[in-house]
Amino acid sequence: MNPGSAQPVAEKSNLTVSDVYRSSRFSIAPMLDWTDRHCRYFHRLLTKQAQLYTEMVTTGAILHGKGDYLLFNEQEQPVVLQLGGSNPSELASCAQIAQQRGYQELNLNVGCPSDRVQNGRFGACLMAEPQLVADCVKAMQDSASIPVTVKTRIGIDNQDSYAFLIDFIQTVADTSQCQDFIVHARKAWLQGLSPKENREIPELDYERVYQLKRDFPQLNISINGGITTLSQTQAQLEYVDGVMMGRAAYQNPYLLADVDRQIFADHSKAPVSREHVVEQMIPYIEAHLAQGGRVQHITRHMLGLYQGVPGARRWRRHLSENAHRPDAGVNVLVDAMKLLG
Repeated sequence: MNPGSAQPVAEKSNLTVSDVYRSSRFSIAPMLDWTDRHCRYFHRLLTKQAQLYTEMVTTGAILHGKGDYLLFNEQEQPVVLQLGGSNPSELASCAQIAQQRGYQELNLNVGCPSDRVQNGRFGACLMAEPQLVADCVKAMQDSASIPVTVKTRIGIDNQDSYAFLIDFIQTVADTSQCQDFIVHARKAWLQGLSPKENREIPELDYERVYQLKRDFPQLNISINGGITTLSQTQAQLEYVDGVMMGRAAYQNPYLLADVDRQIFADHSKAPVSREHVVEQMIPYIEAHLAQGGRVQHITRHMLGLYQGVPGARRWRRHLSENAHRPDAGVNVLVDAMKLLG
């Protein structure tokens, strides 16, 4: 496929720039192997306001792959494409393609610490090259009219002083005029720790992110790392502009049902019920099956829907043991619901 001639898979959304920025008040983090299009569709049924992210997609996958990574459903909007790369011209090409495909925002990954990502010269290691990051962001901005943001850490290895962080933010913001930074409030150890350990072992330093917002009041600063409840989210919003929640939102997705009311003060509708969400997922699963897909591609994201509810373990077990079967259909979901209570 010639990426430059790729046809959009979704019509242009009616979202305005202000809508996109408002949605960043609460977002669900990009998570590799988790936040695929099926997961995002499911999450959007729970919250209409939160900002959703794709998994990180490399420039190579977009420019030389089949384009499957860019598939999304218009109902997912507002959705952000997170890009991994460090070549300004390649990122510019990807930004243009993403806009053609209907994405509302782009995000550059400057936070992932994995060895594979480092070998590709992108992710957290780019914090050591702020001018290159600035050039990448500027190239993306020049190629597309949609907003470009940066997701980063507070430092890397022994380069973890506040002065180092300020220099990074200042360089990127001044050179590219980037206004939006999502800051994971942990530094990344590029050597010696796995990506999983990098989510847990380096200590969280929320105060450093708060100070960043105080020193750069003109920038939109969101915080990420260790935030697991909506009450914690509300507390964080006293100091920063937005909160990004990761695994807690994935593992206990029903907490998202109250995001619109608690975080966005939208009281127009009562939170959707779990049962209604399942009912809405059934035609989506049927359409996926009609295209040759498997039930487990979707139900794996729904395992935590009934967390804390009587019968939740039976729900998870039934889906886990049956959704992978070659002949599995939507009946797997219907039967799992019967086991609740």
